[in-house]
Amino acid sequence: MSAKIKKESKVRNAGGNPGKAKYVLKLYVTGILPNSVRAIKNVHTICEQYLKGRYELEVIDIYQQPSLALTENLIAIPVLIKESPSPKEKFLGDMSDTQKVLEGLSLS
Repeated sequence: MSAKIKKESKVRNAGGNPGKAKYVLKLYVTGILPNSVRAIKNVHTICEQYLKGRYELEVIDIYQQPSLALTENLIAIPVLIKESPSPKEKFLGDMSDTQKVLEGLSLS
């Protein structure tokens, strides 16, 4: 289950500010376990609501690609990694605390 969800079009967000940074995110999950399914849903909802048109999200199933988890030195799953804009950040859990995720992404 490695899927890329790209949202690179120049759609304006609700604030009408097309000049904001593009976010590159990687979400590491473990198959279809409940926490992983929730994390995928929650991250996708957050991205569509707050980053519409300016994010790239890659969902990586570590059961299918374990070497990628080793490369990132991951010890807990699910984990969301913000590759850009800098600095690189990691968020653990099912991303159900929207406010905490927004603060970590510098969106609140």
